[in-house]
Amino acid sequence: MIESIPLQSATGLFDGGFKLIPALTLATMLALFLGVGWFFRVASVDDMWVAGRSIGSIENGMAIAANWMSVAAYLGVASLVAFLGYFGLAYVVGWTTGYFILLIFMAAQFRRFGKYTAPDFVGDRYYSDLGRAIAATTTLLIAFVYIIAQGNGLGLMAQYIFGVSYEVGVVLLMTITIGYVALSGMLGTTKNMTLQYVILIGAFLLGLYATGWTQGWSTVLPFIEYGEQSTEIATEIDRQFTEPFADAGYYHWIALCVSLIAGTCGLPHVLVRFYTADNERNARWGTVWGLFFTLLLFLGTTAYAAYGTLLYQENVGEYTEMTGTESDTLVVLTAHLAELPDWLVGIVAAGAVAAGLATTAGLFISASSAAAHDIYTNLYKEDASQREQMIVGRLTILGLGAVVTYLALNPPALIAEVVGMSFALAGTVLFPVFFLGLWWEDATREGAIAGMFVGLFFGFGSIVNEVLPQYVGAISGDAIVPAFAMVVPATSSSLVGVPAVMLTIIVVSMFTEDPPEDVKRLVRQCHSPKPMEKMDSAEDVATDGGTPADD
Repeated sequence: MIESIPLQSATGLFDGGFKLIPALTLATMLALFLGVGWFFRVASVDDMWVAGRSIGSIENGMAIAANWMSVAAYLGVASLVAFLGYFGLAYVVGWTTGYFILLIFMAAQFRRFGKYTAPDFVGDRYYSDLGRAIAATTTLLIAFVYIIAQGNGLGLMAQYIFGVSYEVGVVLLMTITIGYVALSGMLGTTKNMTLQYVILIGAFLLGLYATGWTQGWSTVLPFIEYGEQSTEIATEIDRQFTEPFADAGYYHWIALCVSLIAGTCGLPHVLVRFYTADNERNARWGTVWGLFFTLLLFLGTTAYAAYGTLLYQENVGEYTEMTGTESDTLVVLTAHLAELPDWLVGIVAAGAVAAGLATTAGLFISASSAAAHDIYTNLYKEDASQREQMIVGRLTILGLGAVVTYLALNPPALIAEVVGMSFALAGTVLFPVFFLGLWWEDATREGAIAGMFVGLFFGFGSIVNEVLPQYVGAISGDAIVPAFAMVVPATSSSLVGVPAVMLTIIVVSMFTEDPPEDVKRLVRQCHSPKPMEKMDSAEDVATDGGTPADD
């Protein structure tokens, strides 16, 4: 069951006060991000939402990796593997496998569709304002849940580097992020994400190599040299490191994997990266590069888990008694317990900040575009000027930022668990309508709307079922409906939800009127082998006068 995080540490990680060199490193990094945001500040919606469709494959790959590799991936996955052993690998397997589905079935097709946002796809593909509204609202919910986890990680790192309280750290780094995203839009954010990836992967690998070298555990390839440490943990400390499902069942492992796979394919802030590519070929290659850049980090998280577990056991006590704070900072804690210099530990912590800022920026962009483009412009005021759209988008960033900053002060779960909830929500509600919308031209408006409502029941309902009791004293127990939480966990709702949503879409579509012919042509054009130009979209080629039906 999900538990709140106690904000204290018995390791001395947060007892060193202000650290000059790490603080200067982080301050320089943040100033650089703000400078990039100012230099690439935007004045048009093309640049604000899709970076002018000007991003090449390698740059987009770095942005995809940085956008997606949040504080949860940088800090949280290692702690989950440490605590859950083999079961924790579900996070690595699920998040990585999702990229293959994106690469094969969605990247190029989404780019050919050629819109601004993920809700744009739902609204136009399913010729429905209501569908667009549900997708936009879900996008806001996903960003809302996801950013809470990022604020948590950012606060912990600011606490370590600056010696301030956790609460001050959350407010400080979230304020900086909100400022540069509101200023720079997608263009500046993409440039920053490329830079942030270089920083975060450099810091992550520096800490990993330095820990392995100083402890005599690894030399050239720590990714594959930690077998002896894992064996020691399994034989002397905890068997679950090498014994599959020692302390957890098959069902929940599979459910978690499926939710993370589907969630990767349904996250709006990941899918919008395809719209920024200059053509569909680079959308595919951007996904390939993104997978490669992601694996550089993920292959190291398990090594960090082994190293951190042994160091904690040797220097502090039973690792299973770690506080939530220690667990959520295991990567930085490993470098600290290895007695690396403060400046080096600070660089590892700065890498976590870069990871958090990159993902938070992408989430803010997807949320602001959903509010300004999909809700305000498409549903409320169709003749809204570019200036109005950008004002609404920036106000959304400010408003959402204030709310999630407040909630991050008292996060509902471990970082990776909160992120898992947002992935499950994206996978359950949005992935089925995206996938069927691209690959089945007979999917109808009514089917998609019914499916998304079913997805919200499973995806958002499971989150409310488990999280609400923590904030409402009148509700006793770990979940409002314990039986529902067992079958449909908040972090793993897609195993039940995705088949239910897909079945709903298919059945309802079979009993409702076929989509308009121009919509069917649009779907076919998304699969055309003909190369497209930078600003081309399937709609430019396929639509020839058909009139979509009204809601």
